[in-house]
Amino acid sequence: MLIADAQRELRLAFMGGFVAQLIEAGIWALSAGVSLWAAPLYGMAVLFVASAFLYPLTQLVLRLIGHNPALSPGNTLGQLATQLAFTVPVGFLLVLAATLYRQTWFYPASMIVVGAHYLPFVFLYGMRAFAALAVLMIAAGAGLGLYGPQIFSLGGWVTAVLLIGFALVGLGVYRREVRRGQAATGLEQ
Repeated sequence: MLIADAQRELRLAFMGGFVAQLIEAGIWALSAGVSLWAAPLYGMAVLFVASAFLYPLTQLVLRLIGHNPALSPGNTLGQLATQLAFTVPVGFLLVLAATLYRQTWFYPASMIVVGAHYLPFVFLYGMRAFAALAVLMIAAGAGLGLYGPQIFSLGGWVTAVLLIGFALVGLGVYRREVRRGQAATGLEQ
């Protein structure tokens, strides 16, 4: 299978990342809300624990809306996606260290780790939009951590908004991909 074909199949199977981004936005918003209205420690736990369920939740939602997220056996990009998923929990060791130094660095440090995790998604999905998301998350995380107000949950809210925006970008890419496929099928008939 050619790389471009494998990327296209991944974009179609996962709707350009739309569902995963939307679920992740919900996780970040829930975490920020819990940290604001309950306690920062609980918000941290929500982000860490709920993020572990991102992939199964994505699979579930895709199936519930009648979408098949399966990749063909020859598409090895699924293996790369699995490997990339493990970079975030490892990166959270650095988030822990930053948070022990200064509690308000939790969300900014998490933004940097998750943003860096999105850089290989440019290749994985064949979508440059992930580069923009990565840069925005990393820059916003660094900016909030170094210069932002000492509002614990602010980075969680900012990330949720960014992820919603990029979920919509992913949906647009997916819809364009579907239209292209329909046009190509129409030309073949």
